[in-house]
Amino acid sequence: MADESRKPLRFTTQKSFAHRLVLSTLTGRAVHISQIRPASPTNPGLAPHEISFLRLIEAVTNGSNIEISYTGSTIVYRPGLITGSAPGTGSSGGVIRHELPAGCTRGISYFLIPLCLLAPFSKAPVNVLLTGPGVITSATQTGDMSVDSVRTAILPLYAQFGISNNIELRILQRSNPGLGGRGGGGEVQLIFGHQVRLPKTVHLLNPGRVKSIRGVAYCTGVSASNNARMIEAARGILNPMTADTYIFSDVSSAPFIPTFDKSKPDAKKKIGIGFGLSLVAESSTGSLYSADLASPPEGGETPEDIGTQCAYQLLESVSNGGAVSLAAAPTVLTLMAMGSEDVGRLQMGREVLGTEEIVGLARDLRAFGASGWGVRDAGADSEGDVIVSVVGRGVGNVGRKIA
Repeated sequence: MADESRKPLRFTTQKSFAHRLVLSTLTGRAVHISQIRPASPTNPGLAPHEISFLRLIEAVTNGSNIEISYTGSTIVYRPGLITGSAPGTGSSGGVIRHELPAGCTRGISYFLIPLCLLAPFSKAPVNVLLTGPGVITSATQTGDMSVDSVRTAILPLYAQFGISNNIELRILQRSNPGLGGRGGGGEVQLIFGHQVRLPKTVHLLNPGRVKSIRGVAYCTGVSASNNARMIEAARGILNPMTADTYIFSDVSSAPFIPTFDKSKPDAKKKIGIGFGLSLVAESSTGSLYSADLASPPEGGETPEDIGTQCAYQLLESVSNGGAVSLAAAPTVLTLMAMGSEDVGRLQMGREVLGTEEIVGLARDLRAFGASGWGVRDAGADSEGDVIVSVVGRGVGNVGRKIA
């Protein structure tokens, strides 16, 4: 009879698909995911971005085994060792080049955030170039944050866990979503050169007060005046809150991608035209709150509307309370659960803790063998907040230990 611990963990539907694969890779437990869009009459099974993510996981690991059913609605994933960009594992000159398909509807953060979770536990530094006709660097209608927010609101959190050296996210080409929200033409390079045996235990119990707001207004293939209009609208709302508000402006040309027309093999088309805004508020204790908004692919939104809505989104994120925002909470909680066998504590807002995403993360972590969370009120000084206690699993970096 097979050992119970060796049997694949069973999950259903495509929810939290990428994060479940990350947890599987970190813990070494195989997963069986079924009922992936079984009722869709036209596109059942895995979507293009999910297949591309599987290929990315395969590129940064060694020994992974992926089995996909005929319809694509069931997958069995057996993880291997996280090797990163080690020589002889698929990298060319120390860089793994990964192309995203043209039908991709998810932003580049869908790939970057899980990849950043794997990188500290890699055997070698991770250097991945994400390119192709499916790279969308802006925020998307599907809820993905922009690459600017990943760089300014997600990567700095790794310093809390003692992971801060040789981490860089380069934006080589910007792109907004193409027609129908599909595809882009951007290019992003992630360099993650700080590998650790175990992340440090953290105690984030003081959200502090917002002291500064930074942001990036970007436009691709449109007039630079759109940036000025977004910045003016956002500052009109944020300036009364804090005087230290600075929003950068980034103007770039629209990327060109091949048309794949047999009659004109060298023909290219322009894609990814639009504009957007990324805002990050930093508190006196280093807590980060982010907001993202970009123009819809079909248009119809003025720059003033984008700037105003993004500013209100940032204020809403700050008002939710806690030491981390909803966008950053999965990253922090996962690193705490994978850390040393000690109790870490994190102050979170009730609105953040009660979301479907965080509740689902707690259930997934429990399924992969992590301890349950302890939850208590934060006290009278922080009304509406709770303290979440997380016991580390002590997974550690297997590749680094062998090396």
